Amino acid sequence: MHKQSDTPEGNPDRLRAEATWPQVERRRFPRTGQDVLEPVIIPSTAPPLPSLHFSTQDLPPEEQFEAWRAYMRPIIDVRLPDNVLPEDGFFASHTVWHFGKMLFVRQQSDAYSYARTAAQLRYSPIDHWYLGLRRSGQAWTEVDGKVIKTGSGRVAFRTLGHPYRGRCTSSEIVLLYMPYSLFSGEAGLFKSVNNSILSGTLATLLANFLAQVETHLPSLTLDDLPGIVQTIRNMIVNGVEPCVRPDHDHPGQIGFGTMERVHHYIHHNLHDPQLTAEKICRSVGISRTRLYQLFESHGGVLNYIRKQRLQAAYETLQDPANQDRILDIAQTAGFDVAANFTRAFTNEFGVSPSKVRKNLSAPHPEPTDFPVPNSKQVSFENWLRNLDL
Repeated sequence: MHKQSDTPEGNPDRLRAEATWPQVERRRFPRTGQDVLEPVIIPSTAPPLPSLHFSTQDLPPEEQFEAWRAYMRPIIDVRLPDNVLPEDGFFASHTVWHFGKMLFVRQQSDAYSYARTAAQLRYSPIDHWYLGLRRSGQAWTEVDGKVIKTGSGRVAFRTLGHPYRGRCTSSEIVLLYMPYSLFSGEAGLFKSVNNSILSGTLATLLANFLAQVETHLPSLTLDDLPGIVQTIRNMIVNGVEPCVRPDHDHPGQIGFGTMERVHHYIHHNLHDPQLTAEKICRSVGISRTRLYQLFESHGGVLNYIRKQRLQAAYETLQDPANQDRILDIAQTAGFDVAANFTRAFTNEFGVSPSKVRKNLSAPHPEPTDFPVPNSKQVSFENWLRNLDL
């Protein structure tokens, strides 16, 4: 039998197929990059994060350490190691990003010793919680006779409301400064683990998350902050709980700074209608002048109380299980007239109480007064003092 040719001329089926379908070019080589459609990246219109940078690098060597000392004075007093002279020079780099309810810091420095004294605490309005994730180097910090050592990859936790002292080698570290009010409900828990090393799986997850946040700092915007702050807050609470010692379930306030004691009293009596400056002074044992000085940056202690009550009202409105009337929530927050509460709430958060309740999934809005990096009033000290606003 004659075998049909495999050429187009001898294969009627192939001829019909090629007549029906248009000729398709067969590529002998892979497509080039010009043939691949690139994804369209739409830039975010949200503002970038406010940040501040300090460095001693461009200063004369003999001025470098004094500049670093002045920069850190709002928190600690720093000193050179015994075998180092000021004219030897001192390198320090400190960049801080404002997260609204936290300050995120990347710091590099030569070796130094540090102390936050009881004398500083008597006059300082700063009593923030403080977390350090060390990237390199080592540090030894003593609180009430207990010394902890931190090395690379370890997470240390303490309060600026209690005296401490220590020293560190040349180091790189990531720091978080967080206001008392961010963890007011966990204040007793946190005091019992002051100056502790967070350990275990949860601490590792926290360290990994902070590393991811640090990596993405150049691309983060203000819109990203509420979720990031809430995530970090929850991870810290979960990471601290396993570190609680049974003999510290009910810690006292001995040794803590004046601001720490005032904060503790206010947050435990926040909804007391008789919470006044006079009552705070009597209960804590300080003068009206001292109380005014501590809360000067907050616009006074009564303004601070009002803001904390509004914050508590916001959290109540966001709770799906809470069915209280807005009028009742307003009265708990110290407002007898619902209209006055709505006006104050809207000015603080940029949204009305009724809208918060209707949209429980909406992200927490930050107060409208966000720091502007180019402002002459902006400094690391200013950000620390006003972090609780």
